[in-house]
Amino acid sequence: MSTHTPSTSADQPTTPDLESAVVENTGTNANTNAKNTANNPRKKILALLGIIFATIALAYGVYWFLYLRHFESTDNAYVQGNIVQITPQIAGTVVAISVQDTDFVKAGQSLIKLDPADAKIALDQAEAQLATTVREVRTVYATNTSLGANVAVREADLARTASDLKRAEDDLARRQPLLASGAVSGEELQHAITTLAAAKSAQAVVIANVEAAREQLASNKSLTDGIPASEHPNVLRAAGKVREAFLAYKRADLPAPVSGFIAKRSVQVGQRIQPGAPLMAIVPLNEVWVDANFKEVQLRNMRIGQPVKLVADVYGSKVEFDGVIAGLGAGTGAAFALLPAQNATGNWIKVVQRIPVRIMLNAKQLSEHPLRVGLSMMVEVDVQDKSGKSLSDATMTPSMSSTTVFTQTDAEANQRVNKIIAANMGVAAPVKSSWRNAKLR
Repeated sequence: MSTHTPSTSADQPTTPDLESAVVENTGTNANTNAKNTANNPRKKILALLGIIFATIALAYGVYWFLYLRHFESTDNAYVQGNIVQITPQIAGTVVAISVQDTDFVKAGQSLIKLDPADAKIALDQAEAQLATTVREVRTVYATNTSLGANVAVREADLARTASDLKRAEDDLARRQPLLASGAVSGEELQHAITTLAAAKSAQAVVIANVEAAREQLASNKSLTDGIPASEHPNVLRAAGKVREAFLAYKRADLPAPVSGFIAKRSVQVGQRIQPGAPLMAIVPLNEVWVDANFKEVQLRNMRIGQPVKLVADVYGSKVEFDGVIAGLGAGTGAAFALLPAQNATGNWIKVVQRIPVRIMLNAKQLSEHPLRVGLSMMVEVDVQDKSGKSLSDATMTPSMSSTTVFTQTDAEANQRVNKIIAANMGVAAPVKSSWRNAKLR
């Protein structure tokens, strides 16, 4: 009989061997996961991006603190300029137009001509009246001489009658004592008395004539004393009428008051126009500026005189304009609107307001790259220097648009009047009269 002994199979590990196998398997999985993590490019990229963004954020913060916080910018900015309206000063019919839209004109250049016929007739009449008045005034001055001579004649008559009266008195005084002695008859004495009475009567008449002549001379001199004939009030009044008529005649030709470009031409040949009607406009593009509308929170550090960098959309970022703040607006756009907001009534929603900031441009850059009125601009203001004022206490920018075109017309009117006066005064050269400075009433 055989005995069977159980045996342990080599394929079945014991308990300690099982734990070692589990630990070994776990370690293998961990190493595999670590290797997979190290070899995952997505996680590497995310980690790298996180580092990059953190670095950028930090760099931007430093850049903002050191540089960007000293600048304020806006794209709500537009080019502005003087728009000079061409309007007639007299009524008339348009007979000629010498310019079109977009044309460049110089100051004094003729733009529009009106029919001058009526004005010419009025000018001729005024000149004739001035010539007549000058001759009448000359007559008044000449009358002083004749009246002075008349006074001299009357005074001579007075002296003669005084002599006759003295002689008659002496004759009577000699005859009266002789009447008692009979040396002089009563008839002769009576004749002496009659002669004395006649002498007194004649002297009284002559005295009255002298007084009348002197009054006439004084009355006439009151019209001429203290002023030459060329400055007589009647002459000045007539000269003013000539000047008024001459200006009306010259105003039939409308000149350009400033140099610039023609815009908004609406007048046509043959049109009957009235004084003040807008016919066209002239825009001097060398005198433009920029109105930048900044938010109210951006104005905290803005001051007059701070430098500005500007970019126009029409030229792009390659062309940069230099400017300077000339002034800050006295109110927001809403305050000057046609219908201002009534925030005290009804429901109210706060809206950030904007205030216009006037910016002067560099004239040289403006001539090299001209701007048009209404163009959009990008504006950046350097607010680091806060030493300036936020409100102007004086005129910062001179009046850019001015004209001397119409003063030439006044000078021509003066010359015309002086020529007429000189011709009718009988002098060779034009007289100098103070009427030039007299204002028409």
